[in-house]
Formats: sequence, C-alpha cells, structure tokens
Amino acid sequence: MDIELSDLIVGLLMTVFGLLGLILAAGATDIEIYVFGLSLAGFAVVFVIGLIRRHYDKQDARRHGGSDHV
Repeated sequence: MDIELSDLIVGLLMTVFGLLGLILAAGATDIEIYVFGLSLAGFAVVFVIGLIRRHYDKQDARRHGGSDHV
C-alpha cells in the first residue's frame, strides 16, 4: 500500500477540520456559526472523499499502464 505522506497529512488535517466544524455547530448559539460549522464539516467530507478517489484513480492508472497524471 503506497499512500503518499502528503495526502495522509492533508487527509488527517481535513478530518480535524471536519470534527472542529461539528463541534462548532453543536455549540453554536447563533445561526451563522451553526451554518459555518456544518459547511466546514461538509467541505472536509467532500475533500477527503476526493483524496480517496484520487488515490484509487492513480492506482488504477498504474495497474493498466496509463498515465500517472490523473
């Protein structure tokens, strides 16, 4: 399993941001912070899914002899 270190670090950082967003939303006393926290959590989820998709796209490209620039 060849996970790039930079992708792992960015993925972990985005996970922390997502959890921070959920904590902000849970403790919000006004609607702005609630929306911001949920938006931050949603962005983190989409970003991490993109990292996972990019990892498997690169793996498939190497397996089928394609370009590594996916």
